Amino acid sequence: MKLKSLFVLFLLVSVSVLVGAVPATDEDFERLKKADANLSYLEADFSAEYQIVQDIPGEGRTSTVAAVFRRDRDDVYTIIILEPEIDRGQGYLKQGETLWIYDPDSGRFNTTSSRDRFQNSNARNSDFTRSTLAEDYDIINVEPVTLGRFDAYLYELESDKRGVTYPYMKIWITDDGRILKTEDHSLSRQLVRVTAVPEYQTRESKLIPKTVYIIEVLEGAYIDGKFVNERTVVTINQPSFDSVPDSVFSKAFLERMRR
Repeated sequence: MKLKSLFVLFLLVSVSVLVGAVPATDEDFERLKKADANLSYLEADFSAEYQIVQDIPGEGRTSTVAAVFRRDRDDVYTIIILEPEIDRGQGYLKQGETLWIYDPDSGRFNTTSSRDRFQNSNARNSDFTRSTLAEDYDIINVEPVTLGRFDAYLYELESDKRGVTYPYMKIWITDDGRILKTEDHSLSRQLVRVTAVPEYQTRESKLIPKTVYIIEVLEGAYIDGKFVNERTVVTINQPSFDSVPDSVFSKAFLERMRR
């Protein structure tokens, strides 16, 4: 575990070794599309249990367990909070560009943004849907690099589309389309979040992240004179491509779960 943690930390903070910048080519666009395809499940429904553990310096650790159901071909997802008990029954329903959040105590639905934090963690609501990098972003630059022991390509992406969570991103992608690391930037190109995906799992020949490590660059606290960032680890368990009933992707389903 110590070796794995050190490796993940290296992925999160390391600087890539540049092999030489080259203009974006058709092959670069295809690689970006491949990365989207690896993280999008258009042929079948997807479901899994997500464990989200957040460390807030000076405040301690919180853990959330959620059941996630996706139907990427219709651009919908449903998320139900299972743990902790105080939040059990809270839900999210994405229908196209509209994202609802359900409060079981009041029985009310309110709209929220894909850019908002998920359950106050360092994950964003947009992290739970299919990947659309090739649709939403322009490629500014591509550079062959090495990231740790991996050969990869560093993409600089920019978007002026309304609704994207981050207008500027740097993404490290292997030749087979696995995303190893992302750096998310604000409109002014200030770094705000770093994500590493050191481990994938395979189900029915599809790649699924196993663990995702997230560092919130601008959030944290000084501990013993050193700034310590907020960190979140997302673990995806029991992934399945079994068919999900249509009724799951509805407000009525979340209301039933309240009971």
